[in-house]
Amino acid sequence: MQPRVTIAMPAYNEERYIEACIASVQAQDYPRNLIEILVADGRSTERTHEILARLAAADPRIHMVDNPARLQAAGLGLLVKQATGDIIVRMDVHCEYAPDYVRRCVEALERTGADNVGGAQRAKARTAFQRALCAALQSPLGVGGAKYRSADAEGFVDTVFLGAFRRRVFETIGLWDPGAITNEDAELNQRILDSGGQIYLSPDIVVHYFPRDSLRSLATQYYRYGRGRARTLLKLGRFPNLRPLAPFAMVAGATALLVVPPLWPLAPFAFAGYALATGAEAVRVGAHLGPAAIPTIWAIFPVLHASHGAGFAAGLLQYLRKPDWPAEPERIAKRVTLRAV
Repeated sequence: MQPRVTIAMPAYNEERYIEACIASVQAQDYPRNLIEILVADGRSTERTHEILARLAAADPRIHMVDNPARLQAAGLGLLVKQATGDIIVRMDVHCEYAPDYVRRCVEALERTGADNVGGAQRAKARTAFQRALCAALQSPLGVGGAKYRSADAEGFVDTVFLGAFRRRVFETIGLWDPGAITNEDAELNQRILDSGGQIYLSPDIVVHYFPRDSLRSLATQYYRYGRGRARTLLKLGRFPNLRPLAPFAMVAGATALLVVPPLWPLAPFAFAGYALATGAEAVRVGAHLGPAAIPTIWAIFPVLHASHGAGFAAGLLQYLRKPDWPAEPERIAKRVTLRAV
């Protein structure tokens, strides 16, 4: 017998995307009667609530949940508390899902015995800048060799994009940290690993997302990522690997070269080496896009590194001074299964 699935989707001011996303959920090839669709609306100020109300009136599987905190992590927790599914599939509005996405998630959970499964974070472009960013994100210099960025990678990993969870994860490990502004998925996955659980990356689970469309918005996003990473490190005491520390180390090193007089003679060589390495990598990953894209890709690398590293430093200062996480994660109640006699 196939398990019941709850789609958990946080949303805030998504009038441009919510209808198409819900339609992709409704088009899933998993049995309709085994799917419920829960959307946590963060008190949107435009037509998101109105659109959801119309969709819910036409499809009784769709239910809206009020998310007064507006944060994704808080909304996801509210959804899990109301979920009736044995499997919680976390979805994001700004994504396109293959029609077999839910089925592949369920199959991967059953095949591997993992606590969380997911696919690669496949970027999809609509603009020239997004095409350049997609190329940069294919490079180890852009993503630090993260396996969940590779569409061909498979196996047990430290995190996946979005994720499909067994209900027991939230009964034993707890919910997403409701105060997490970013990095909530990686933080939850780290708690799964720390408890002895497993996370599986499958190339059969296909989802695409649309990345930022300007250097400014990209810098803001990665600054927030860095702050979230610092919060996770201070909260949990360690990372599964050292990859998140690399941008901070680069920013700290560059700062030292600029402000410590004995290091000044080394600065031109260090910065020239960085420029040559990122320039060569921009040519390698961007050649298929043509010469016009290469300068944009070249500019993207330092934006990724500097923004993330500066955000990490700011997060360390902020959360060392004022931690804001609960002492224990909130857990949902375990289901009681009655045996037939």
